[in-house]
Amino acid sequence: MKQTVVLYPGAGVGHFGSMTELAHVFLNHGYDVTMVLIELPVKSSDSGATAIHRIAAANPSISFHVLPLLPVPDMAASGNGKHPFIHLLQLLEDYNELLEAFLRSIPRERLHSLVLDMFCVSAIDVCAKLGVPVYTFFASGASFLSVMTQFPALIAGRWMGLKDIGDTPLDFLGVPPMPASHLIRELLEHPEEEMCKAMTNMWKRNTETMGVLLNTYESLECRAVQSLRDPRCVPGRTLPPMYCVGPLVGNGAKEKDDDEEAGRRRFLAGGVPPLSLGRGEYRGAARRVTNP
Repeated sequence: MKQTVVLYPGAGVGHFGSMTELAHVFLNHGYDVTMVLIELPVKSSDSGATAIHRIAAANPSISFHVLPLLPVPDMAASGNGKHPFIHLLQLLEDYNELLEAFLRSIPRERLHSLVLDMFCVSAIDVCAKLGVPVYTFFASGASFLSVMTQFPALIAGRWMGLKDIGDTPLDFLGVPPMPASHLIRELLEHPEEEMCKAMTNMWKRNTETMGVLLNTYESLECRAVQSLRDPRCVPGRTLPPMYCVGPLVGNGAKEKDDDEEAGRRRFLAGGVPPLSLGRGEYRGAARRVTNP
């Protein structure tokens, strides 16, 4: 009997494609894969909904389960000017009970692990409750995760936001110095501001799982990957193993239009130098994840 890896890409189509590519990594290692989706309480764009349906239809080897739609929150009444991202994080947390019920429906001996999207970190608590191994899939590169992982220590104890220091260079382990102004805008606000706190906590929780699956390959971001394994990255805390499983760059749809594909090949043959990112470096890492 095959074990099942459950993937949880969260809301919207943003990381759905790359996580579908990740699903094929697990399928190639002999696992069943179920992808759990949630419905947003507001209508997504036709292009987003169409993309999800297209990807699902093109991947019959993956099981898809849509959690029941939760009641639409009255954002006008309860928003109090909150950023939409705060509402999104709350929505994902509200789905924890339904996610737990679905995970309980899978026999424990069959349920191998849950792999979360970077925004779904509240589901870590569900896995802790059920005793299910949980991993994070970080759809971006190692450099971004390295900076975000070191960020909480950078602002700890600060009494003003980083926006007050302008273009002052910031030194992060594993990446070149960067002007403070180049950080995500919300992270430049006062450390106690709601969005700054929420995002800082989210990045911190991304490394509170049994391992992080990075959508990169080590030779591309060697310094950044090594920084995440360096005890100096987060003083006093040991980060989980980092597995480079990328590059997962497809859109998740395995079936492509023949004319469109032929056109791309003609364009490439017309003088574009070939650059192969390879598909083999992740195999060893995925094997270590699936056989802990």
